[in-house]
Amino acid sequence: LFATGNLGPPPTGTSGSPPTGTSGSPPTGTGGYIGGQTLRRDMSVTAAAETVDEVLSEVHSVVVVDRTVTEEIIAGVLARGHVLLEDVPGTGKTLTARSFATALGLSFSRIQFTPDLMPADVTGSYVFEEGTGEFHFTEGPVFANIVLADEINRAPPKTQSALLEAMEEGQVTVDGETHVLPEPFIVIATQNPVEQEGTFELPEAQRDRFILKTSLGYPPYDGTMELIDRRANRDSPDPTASQVTDGTRVRELQATAERVEVAQPVREYIADVCRETRTDERVEVGVSPRGVHRLFEISRARAVIAGREYVVPDDVYGIAPAALAHRLVLDPEASVRGASRHDVIGSVLESVPVPSMEPPSQ
Repeated sequence: LFATGNLGPPPTGTSGSPPTGTSGSPPTGTGGYIGGQTLRRDMSVTAAAETVDEVLSEVHSVVVVDRTVTEEIIAGVLARGHVLLEDVPGTGKTLTARSFATALGLSFSRIQFTPDLMPADVTGSYVFEEGTGEFHFTEGPVFANIVLADEINRAPPKTQSALLEAMEEGQVTVDGETHVLPEPFIVIATQNPVEQEGTFELPEAQRDRFILKTSLGYPPYDGTMELIDRRANRDSPDPTASQVTDGTRVRELQATAERVEVAQPVREYIADVCRETRTDERVEVGVSPRGVHRLFEISRARAVIAGREYVVPDDVYGIAPAALAHRLVLDPEASVRGASRHDVIGSVLESVPVPSMEPPSQ
């Protein structure tokens, strides 16, 4: 049903809380408290960009895919978001997710969603031990840093909803008991846009919880030849990535993105783009306030990837289609006329003036 990577248990005695004696505050100094560990807050954006580049280079040594797509995925990780991949079978979705987990030094778990998958198969359940006469909790595959929810639209809504609390709160509740998930926690979900028979479309509330939706697509001719050449030059059918960094440093990368400066004109540009989606006559439901937050966060992550300490309008413009299109609900009449969500976002980006700005003074 699922394959689980090398999962590590949460630190004993922390229960998701700061060490005793800190009264809920981080230790003094430049560090921050995330997931039971004290993190350095002094990682420079330049160092962060170099680490990201090393991770992407390692991923691209395994998968043949456009770098724009892998940059979108790593931006989702830096922004503490979840990623939805929609593509036909065989394009490397599973290999891409596994390669990211390996390169980032994070635990990995794969859940194959099927019509008979139950919520407990995702979250875990209590098991009775005859020797002790007690129930103990057995963690499900959702207890990993990167969880691949493969073909998520093949499971019924009840099982899909089992991921909602995990994606939004970083925890699961089973039989009234709350269990904290490991940090960082990233869901990479896939769905097949071709075979719709026997599937359950993701509801708007769940689509909105993904920070972005993207597609790997087919490789060009050169990429196809590279696939063949790579296979010819190795003895095993499955390539593997090597570890570049670890979980602690990934959290430091995420903390670096939080320090990126967003000037007032860029903030207004983000607000204008999102508000414009709500006034388009083709749209029934526009971008939600959560979507505004997510666009703000992933724009900062894009700046880190570029090695900048500040966001420019191009960061917003470049990531907006992937970050916003899946959040829209089109008017039925617009759908009949053949309009698409990406068409709407394209029109919005063309209609909203792009602010001109100078780099902030250092």
